[in-house]
Amino acid sequence: MIAHPETRARLQTVSIALVALVAVVTALKLSQGLLAPVTLGLVVAIVAAPGMRLLARLGVPRAVSASISLVFVGALTVLLIAGLGPIVMDLIGQVPRIEDEIRWWIIDASRAIRGLEAVQFELEQSLAENGEAVEEAMPGLLDALSVAPNFAAQLLTFAGTFFFFTLTQNEIYAAFKGHAASLRQADKAVSHYFVTVTVINAGLGAAVFTAMTAIGVPNPILWGAAAFILNFVLYLGPVMLLIAFGVVGFTQFNGAYALLPLVTYFLLNMTEAQFVTPTLVGQRLQLNPLVVFLAILFGLWLWGPIGGVVSLPVLVWVTAYLTHAPAPTAKQDPDFAQAQV
Repeated sequence: MIAHPETRARLQTVSIALVALVAVVTALKLSQGLLAPVTLGLVVAIVAAPGMRLLARLGVPRAVSASISLVFVGALTVLLIAGLGPIVMDLIGQVPRIEDEIRWWIIDASRAIRGLEAVQFELEQSLAENGEAVEEAMPGLLDALSVAPNFAAQLLTFAGTFFFFTLTQNEIYAAFKGHAASLRQADKAVSHYFVTVTVINAGLGAAVFTAMTAIGVPNPILWGAAAFILNFVLYLGPVMLLIAFGVVGFTQFNGAYALLPLVTYFLLNMTEAQFVTPTLVGQRLQLNPLVVFLAILFGLWLWGPIGGVVSLPVLVWVTAYLTHAPAPTAKQDPDFAQAQV
């Protein structure tokens, strides 16, 4: 059976589009070391755009304001690393203790059931082997030194992208005649979204810290910081924290009280997700939950943690740009003009 020419043309178009999509995704995956820090630099520059506009209104030269923005972002990054460093090290130090708690909890549970001595022995052996694997997986000094050059190169790429995009953003957007206004509207949407979500996540982190302090969970500042950071990774971050609070509850408390950390965080997160964020962010930036979830998964698979961070801002930017993009005209799109005829 011979296909209709129009059907055949559509099949060819779809096939070419699929091949092109696979080629683009493969290129993005292979160029992670370059494109990931470049994209992160562009996203951070777009988020910092309101500060640049403020400095421009104050009469500060653009080169000076770009340098100030780069120094500010660098200082903020250093402060964030310095603040979270002890927390992360403390979390790493808690791993053996949590592992021991889980081990004895499983052993006690297995003892309550007759005929599971063999299972108990296997569990002990498995946990012991896992403990050794965790210790072996901890990065050593030589591992850190081997990663340092690559990290330095990516950091330099990020800084250069941020600085030169901030310095020449007006010229870049002016080159896209007829689209400059749409590009700036997309930038404003990303900046508004990120700043608002950062404030919301900071409030959630403070609420988690206060609640865990009242409950008596060890290291409440650790859990507050974790709630603040992981809430940027929608859906996946809260699920990870729910699991973590479940483990902490059952290893630190007894009876029904063991569920209190998990239930408390669940209620706080639901309040933030269902009431606070929709109210403050606004309906104009609400995205389809499935699209958001798939975008974050794709970003994590594509570029790891950096991909998970930039996936949502990129999605917001593209959505806002398509919303404000000018409609095609006969001069811009001959096919559009032919269709009108």
